[in-house]
Amino acid sequence: MSYVSRLQTHYKEVVSPQMMEEFKYSSVMEIPKLQKICINQGIGGATQDKKLVEAALNEMTAISGQKAVPTKAKKSVSNFNLREDMTIGSRVTLRSQQMYEFLDRLLAVALPRVRDFRGINDKSFDGRGNYTLGIKEQIIFPEIDIDKVNNITGLDITFVTSAKNDKEAYALLKGMGMPFKNRNIAE
Repeated sequence: MSYVSRLQTHYKEVVSPQMMEEFKYSSVMEIPKLQKICINQGIGGATQDKKLVEAALNEMTAISGQKAVPTKAKKSVSNFNLREDMTIGSRVTLRSQQMYEFLDRLLAVALPRVRDFRGINDKSFDGRGNYTLGIKEQIIFPEIDIDKVNNITGLDITFVTSAKNDKEAYALLKGMGMPFKNRNIAE
């Protein structure tokens, strides 16, 4: 038997039946799923220091458990000393097993380490059922050794769901354990 993560089991046994009952779906195929998690980190000083890019790629690989890909500039901008195809960030797209493992670590270990944490904002939905969470410091992840970090940078984590609207996506993420601090989303 192959390994199934704790959150994947929780989704099948608890979240799916709850959403089926709450939204009155006619088929189990209508129940929204978490499709992928995209992690993106922009590196502001990458134009001056090439070592920042390498450090960011290594940190992103450690955080996600999957090799990070460098993000390249599409255009040259002379005011920022930016040339076309210059590396300015890193990104990772997680799916299936690695996605659930990352989400479990984010909810159980990383978010509680945020200073003065009182929950995450529920206003970052995009209207199509996707949610983006901004993290100000990458050092909240236990995989990062604080002594080896040269500069503290933030990262964006986007949860892409198959939900048709924000209300369904909110119910899905809330059921998965996302600690939202505000009210429920109304249509």
